[in-house]
Amino acid sequence: MDKVDCRVQLGPLKLKNPVLTMSGTFGFGQEYGKYYDLSALGGIIVKAMTANPRLGNPPPRIAETPGGILNAIGLQNPGVDAAIAEELPPLQDLRRRGTLVIGNVSGYSFDEYCAVTKKLSDSGLVDAIELNISCPNVKGGGMAFGTHPDTVYKVVASVRAVCDVPLIVKLSPNVTDITEIAFSAAKAGADILSLINTLSGMAIDAKRRRPILSNVTGGLSGPAIKPVALKMVYQVAQAMDIPIIGVGGIVSGTDAAEFLLAGATAVGVGTANLMDPLGALKVVQELEQFLKEQKIRSVTELIGGLIV
Repeated sequence: MDKVDCRVQLGPLKLKNPVLTMSGTFGFGQEYGKYYDLSALGGIIVKAMTANPRLGNPPPRIAETPGGILNAIGLQNPGVDAAIAEELPPLQDLRRRGTLVIGNVSGYSFDEYCAVTKKLSDSGLVDAIELNISCPNVKGGGMAFGTHPDTVYKVVASVRAVCDVPLIVKLSPNVTDITEIAFSAAKAGADILSLINTLSGMAIDAKRRRPILSNVTGGLSGPAIKPVALKMVYQVAQAMDIPIIGVGGIVSGTDAAEFLLAGATAVGVGTANLMDPLGALKVVQELEQFLKEQKIRSVTELIGGLIV
């Protein structure tokens, strides 16, 4: 088979292929653009933006673990105003070439989430906005909004009212029942769900008797969390009809295919970008090769195709 169709319809978003890069692992794309043509990707989700610039947590804030990494970056970013003025304009050529640019919003209050979202939505510089209510590395923000159904509903509904572009809500795995959280986000107006964010974890230096991360705890990502992510994507896909971006330990085209079979419509590549600057590009290429080898003409044939 010479050619396969990798296009997918992710809710209101049309993607040339189902591979996105995940916020927090790709900056604003420019560094990776030195290694390959980013228009090969379905889309990029840029670094989280807050109302004001943030330096993030003090180092050390990355720790390698078996099969993954722990991070406690703490949402370091230049602030939404600087991002709109300096970081997002260079990405507009990607949009003209059919690769989506998706903003990511985080905050410490309902008002901050709304203010940052409105600025991004009104800027005309992004195709969609991902709402990060699930970051485990920031005290007083992030995950505090994403672990209770009522709070999830309130923050998503508040943001939905000021957001004129498609809204993606990023869910935390650090909950008792992820389907309950997913229902709240959808009821409040989410167009798409992204799952999962990192799992809470920690690393200890036994000889020093101290935590390795200055923040003590961090978010675990990478191949180690893939089984958890697959299960949660499958759970939500079985429970409700909403487009899903499957995220968690994807480092190959076969990994991507597994998430699509579990019910995701698109996939997010995160830690793989840190392992290899060409990580996301390789997932695109390997997924296409997987389809050819399996004699599958369209990637949409995989979506929700798990046989149980």
